[in-house]
Amino acid sequence: MLRYRRTALAVSGIALAGLALAACGSSSKSTTGSSSAGTSSASGRVALLLPENDTTRYESYDRPYFTQALKDACPKCTLDYANAANDSSTQLQQAQAALTKGADVLVLDPVDGTTAGSIVALAKAKNVPVVSYDRLITGGGALPDYYISFDNVKVGELQATSLLTALKANGKTGQLIWINGSPTDNNATLFAQGAHSVIPKGGVSGFTIGYEIATPNWTPSVAQQEAAAAITQIGKNNIVGIYSANDGMAAGIYAAVQAAQISPVPPMTGQDAQVDGIQRILEGKQYMTVYKAIKPEATVAAQLATAILAKQKPTSLAGVSLTQTQNGSGSTPSFLLTPVAVTKDNIKSTVIADGFLSAKDICTGTTAAACTAAGIS
Repeated sequence: MLRYRRTALAVSGIALAGLALAACGSSSKSTTGSSSAGTSSASGRVALLLPENDTTRYESYDRPYFTQALKDACPKCTLDYANAANDSSTQLQQAQAALTKGADVLVLDPVDGTTAGSIVALAKAKNVPVVSYDRLITGGGALPDYYISFDNVKVGELQATSLLTALKANGKTGQLIWINGSPTDNNATLFAQGAHSVIPKGGVSGFTIGYEIATPNWTPSVAQQEAAAAITQIGKNNIVGIYSANDGMAAGIYAAVQAAQISPVPPMTGQDAQVDGIQRILEGKQYMTVYKAIKPEATVAAQLATAILAKQKPTSLAGVSLTQTQNGSGSTPSFLLTPVAVTKDNIKSTVIADGFLSAKDICTGTTAAACTAAGIS
């Protein structure tokens, strides 16, 4: 099994004291530079618009982390929050409402990265900056002011590299089920791009992709249906591995595998380090997940919103340097964090060590014995 060294960004050493912005006042003079300890005297209205609640991360992690980080960085700021429940028209209405309410900054995680360009255009018409959060806004010819996410091509590379390692360790050859994320999410495109750089669509020696499909809105129940169709088409005895773009879909896929009575469960990938994903890994029902340290991501976004209100142009936040990302219409200033592959071997030294999850979260019910076997208590 591969072990991946944690970067400084993905560990608990990213203390909030180091994440808070320097006092920056309300001067209209633009400044550049990296952040340092302290809170800002800036004020204003920030709208956080998240895309869906099918994936547990948004309501359980992104929202509370961003809320606390904004409170720490900008005590005088007001936060407006909305979740679009996977409906792009709803998100457009929520953005319009936020702008009407007087939002000074939009932090937008788009349901559909292409159609969300219209939200950017609306905001720009009111001179309101837009931070494209986690998912890149790609359409409409309107560039967001900033983009904050992870190296999403790297996410796919980690998934496919880990899967290939597990496949070779099993010593079997055969076919793969390959279930990508939502076709309207640019991140899903990047995950697939990275994954296929390791395992091409034509397969690699000993392994072919027998069934590949994208899952609308990342819906677990749809992924389950897709997996069931794949099992029927390929034949359960011919399946040696499964690419799942995230843990939510992996739950649905595992249900299909279980219903088909496939044993042992073929190595399967995931993403987001959800509690149930980590539990499946410990129980041998999923091989790996990708841990994206959401707390630093949300905190950098809150810092950036505060800097924008203070008329600053930071070149570094929490040790993450400014780079550029192409979105199809041009180049967007970006802060990209580093993802980490998690297998049974490094759960304790990654998600638990970072405080993202605790042993108490994970080691419940049938997983308790697996935790003990893995030295997690």
